[in-house]
Amino acid sequence: QVQLVESGGGSVQAGGSLRLSCVASASTASINCMGWFRQAPGEEREAVAIIHTHTYGTYYADSVKGRFTISQDNAKNTVYLQMNILKPEDTAMYYCAAGTGACWARANAYNYWGQGTQVTVSS
Repeated sequence: QVQLVESGGGSVQAGGSLRLSCVASASTASINCMGWFRQAPGEEREAVAIIHTHTYGTYYADSVKGRFTISQDNAKNTVYLQMNILKPEDTAMYYCAAGTGACWARANAYNYWGQGTQVTVSS
């Protein structure tokens, strides 16, 4: 089993930036995909950004494309989400996820989940 721990959330004004980190407690050699999902109150959990851990191919939701960047540091077993030009609609709980299968942009494709870190963007 892989344990994931997120950090870096907080409160920021619109137009600001935050960098989220997700550290895996064990080897991620068997992990094909690492991703960030978010869920606002009363909303469905949605994929924000996904990275294929071997090819470094990426996926971004249309709503964050050009503003967010996902990256990984294999030596640290860590994936990052750099969030720039934040908007109030980015406010949500952000979850790190890891998967051993195909890198679909849907929550049920992922095997492991962190506990989440809150991001709040004010206007």
